Amino acid sequence: MNEFRFCPQCATPLELLPSLEDGGWKERLRCPACGFTHWNNPTPVLAAIVEYQGKVLLARNAAWPPKMFGLITGFMEAGESPLEGVAREVKEETNLDVRALKLVGAYEFLRMNQVIIAYHAVCEGEVRLSPELVDWRLCALDELKCWPAGTGYALADWLRTRGHEPVFFTEEENAERRRGLD
Repeated sequence: MNEFRFCPQCATPLELLPSLEDGGWKERLRCPACGFTHWNNPTPVLAAIVEYQGKVLLARNAAWPPKMFGLITGFMEAGESPLEGVAREVKEETNLDVRALKLVGAYEFLRMNQVIIAYHAVCEGEVRLSPELVDWRLCALDELKCWPAGTGYALADWLRTRGHEPVFFTEEENAERRRGLD
């Protein structure tokens, strides 16, 4: 993960310094020269459970191992709402047009310091992947397996709304699908 090392205002090296905040004393990276604080707040990430031709579209990122597929995700841009952002991400990554969106929920992804805002997106059009994706597949609801992380929990919650009790990858299955990622 990227970590700030220098103050973006005056270029002084940042130090882990305590300061009294609303919740009490807190150590954060701060500039001893000008007082800048690097808050390191979580980044909002948008996720789409893409329903396409009556199935769920899962995609594989170019940086992922061959057995690892997931939801369409991306960072929310400045100046856009989460609804606008998730529709933009779906269009950019799959070329599909979003016809309906419904919030599924918000999920922590502490390892990456992110908050995932997940939506169910009913889509249409012709799939054409962006260069960051290398493969995709359509899965019937009863074929889906969830992974034990943010977007996997979103998928599980959405499956429950469709009357399907989610099935999660076992530890061994999840390790196999992630092999080569770590």
